[in-house]
Amino acid sequence: MSKVVIIDYGAGNVQSVKFALERLGVNAILSDKPEIINSADKLIFPGVGEARSAMEEIIRVGLDKIIPHVTQDCLGICMGMQLMCNFSEERNTKCLGIFKEDVKLFKVDEKVPHMGWNYVKKKESKLLDGIEDFASFYFVHSYYVPENKFSIGSCDYGLTFSAIMERDNFFGCQFHPEKSSKNGSKLLENFLKL
Repeated sequence: MSKVVIIDYGAGNVQSVKFALERLGVNAILSDKPEIINSADKLIFPGVGEARSAMEEIIRVGLDKIIPHVTQDCLGICMGMQLMCNFSEERNTKCLGIFKEDVKLFKVDEKVPHMGWNYVKKKESKLLDGIEDFASFYFVHSYYVPENKFSIGSCDYGLTFSAIMERDNFFGCQFHPEKSSKNGSKLLENFLKL
């Protein structure tokens, strides 16, 4: 059984992610300690809230020096994915720079935040094995990452944006797999098997 660590820096939906993993038979560890993070087989980097204060906490505990350099598979969820980017328009925040992309505020005719179920158009990736094209996932966000070369899944909400990204051992999903019923559960299961 692989050792799964949920990176806990005070801005994550860590309990719902932990429960989703428990449903898959995995008892994850919550930690912000570099030695525990580095000893993990898999990392999950969740996030809810506001980018600037989240990054301030990440820097305060020294995770900005750890997360971009991990060699094990790492999955960013919602704001976790956004914090893996270069920069967020949310309070002009410098982020971790794993994905060389910027996070932008939705300026669309639709209601913001984008909240609820929406489909994801997928590309080929082991993370998405067994998940149908245009499968539905649960989103809650006011900021988005434009579609880019790292996008392996996209979604439309007044514009097309990145729903899932992949770069080497780093993955990110804008939606909440832990709240996305069987499709989210399948994505987490795939991540654990990578």
